[in-house]
Amino acid sequence: MRVRAITNRLGNAMILEIADILIAPGRQAEFDVAIERGLREVISQAKGFKGYKVNRGVENPQRYILQIFWDTLEDHTVGFRESPLFPQWRAIVGPFFAQPPTVEHFSLVTRSDNVSE
Repeated sequence: MRVRAITNRLGNAMILEIADILIAPGRQAEFDVAIERGLREVISQAKGFKGYKVNRGVENPQRYILQIFWDTLEDHTVGFRESPLFPQWRAIVGPFFAQPPTVEHFSLVTRSDNVSE
């Protein structure tokens, strides 16, 4: 099995933001639309944004794992979080939150070719 790193335009490993989101009961369909809209219309405009994935829990469908790929940590923590885009994002998705999301950042160590970013 071959492995490869995911790199940004500078050849450095990209940063993966993982947000663990719990939404209010019974609002999954509305949240699905809102998060897609917020990602497409707002976050995709941020400097250093590379892509995203959203997964909904099977055992707990009120739980979502949002993965966003950034060129650098600062692209998320400073460039996006301190820009006018952040309040726009939170206005779209925030009303669905049952509690504040937990957000952490990761860098890739290794992966198999048969798993996409």
